[in-house]
Amino acid sequence: MNKFYLFYLTILVCLFLFSPVKGQFISPNPKSYTHQDTLRGSITPERAWWDLKYYHLNIAVNPADSSIYGINTVTYKVLTPARIMQIDLQPPLNLTKAVQNGKSLKFKREGNVYWINIIDKQEPGRIYSVELTYGGKPKVSKRPPWEGGITWSKDSDGLPFVASSCQGDGASLWWPCKDHMYDEPDSMLISVNVPENLMDVSNGRLRSVVKQKNKTTTYNWFVANPINNYGVNINIADYAHFSEVFNGEKGKLDCDYYVLKENLEKAKVQFKQAPLMLAAFEHWFGPYPFYEDGYKLVEAPYLGMEHQSSVTYGNGFKNGYRGTDLSHTGWGLKFDFIIVHESGHEWFANSITYEDAADMWIHESFINYSESLYVEYYFGKDAGSEYVLGTRANIRNDKPIIGFYNVNNEGSGDMYYKGGNMLYTIRKIINDDEKFRSLLRGLNKDFYHQVVKGSQIENYMSEKTGLNLKPVFDQYLRDVRIPVFEYFVKGKDLSFRWNSCVTGFNMPLTIYASGKEIRLNPSTFFNTIKLDVENAQIKVDPGYYVGSLNMTGK
Repeated sequence: MNKFYLFYLTILVCLFLFSPVKGQFISPNPKSYTHQDTLRGSITPERAWWDLKYYHLNIAVNPADSSIYGINTVTYKVLTPARIMQIDLQPPLNLTKAVQNGKSLKFKREGNVYWINIIDKQEPGRIYSVELTYGGKPKVSKRPPWEGGITWSKDSDGLPFVASSCQGDGASLWWPCKDHMYDEPDSMLISVNVPENLMDVSNGRLRSVVKQKNKTTTYNWFVANPINNYGVNINIADYAHFSEVFNGEKGKLDCDYYVLKENLEKAKVQFKQAPLMLAAFEHWFGPYPFYEDGYKLVEAPYLGMEHQSSVTYGNGFKNGYRGTDLSHTGWGLKFDFIIVHESGHEWFANSITYEDAADMWIHESFINYSESLYVEYYFGKDAGSEYVLGTRANIRNDKPIIGFYNVNNEGSGDMYYKGGNMLYTIRKIINDDEKFRSLLRGLNKDFYHQVVKGSQIENYMSEKTGLNLKPVFDQYLRDVRIPVFEYFVKGKDLSFRWNSCVTGFNMPLTIYASGKEIRLNPSTFFNTIKLDVENAQIKVDPGYYVGSLNMTGK
């Protein structure tokens, strides 16, 4: 037997033996979920009966003893009659009082949840408020932003440098709220009292600054748009401030920058990339989603996070990701990763928001690919392609990108690099760059300021492209295998199929036969077409995230 044929046969046997059964989705690694996971991750009856309308978070932050005390006033509309309200607040913080219409309400704690007993009849359609008094020393984040909590740090002058970050772990780490992504307040007032020598920067626009008699100052920030809980933040430091106006698609956008005074000159240079980012993403995604609240870039004592209209930054005022290129191509050093990636989340995360953490790919896949789109906008299509292809070295294919629903479970970290390459593959399938751009802009127009299920995004993309993309999403989001394009050439005959794939996988594919471009429609069964030349050399368009196997032999 020819050694080349034996080599390919061995590969096929390995694929058969070690690949999961065709059509079977691979479940995430099994884990024993608790009742607390369900309370955190599901729309419980105690959440479902009321629709969140408005928060006023009014707190005092004391860096001297790492404490937060205050009141969150929760305004809501009754959907169906009920008397038990679920409010989330994680230890070591404690809820000390709940009041409605001047009446103290009884409550009891169950882990991270408080059950509030409402006294007054809750009439459907009416608006009510409940005041929640709380306080204590919130969890300290040991590894921000990947582990949630408060970061208590200091600047080079020894002054406090404090910030929150809580994606995944939940905003209830530092304030009482309805801590589920499905429901957002329509607007919010954030009042933060800090020592008089410090400033707080939070979301939205600064409405007022009030100096108190006890040598503290209260900063009142108003958010005019819906905001998800983890997008709410506090940033406390002796900040310097500068600003500019970006002339965007919806008019003039106020851009404000807050950095430690020691970094002001470096920031004035590095933050010139912010309007470059805005121009690129308005081109690809449509208008910045929060003109009413402005855009802020705020220095924080950790890498950065996509807090809505208050994007935090800690990338050292240098390009790349902490000075490195995640694409391994050189293009990643052409821009500041945190400015581009975290700000991109204003579109996919803060405007279009996942309902369940299992669908976090909606945030991360699109914004991973947005890095490539940024590169393409400024350096050309080939550069953008090189960037996204370079990120494939970071893909693990360890578990599905979609996690378990209703238990606050995220899927694989492949939601970043593999998710980005899935979107690039879909762009290749569409084979029309303007249509693809219209699809991205359409998503941001039609799901503007909405909380969505992953299935809504999948169905929308199929509907707007006129293509059945379900097998593609199933393959890349719900399975761990890379689909393999198998082929063999005999004379002018090219036979081919998909293998190592989900049932019904029929993704179109572009190949090159001795340099000639050909569009194929492979299925899981061998099909044969005639080529123009004998024994053509076959190359798969590298834009598709697939494997290929030449079974021709010698």
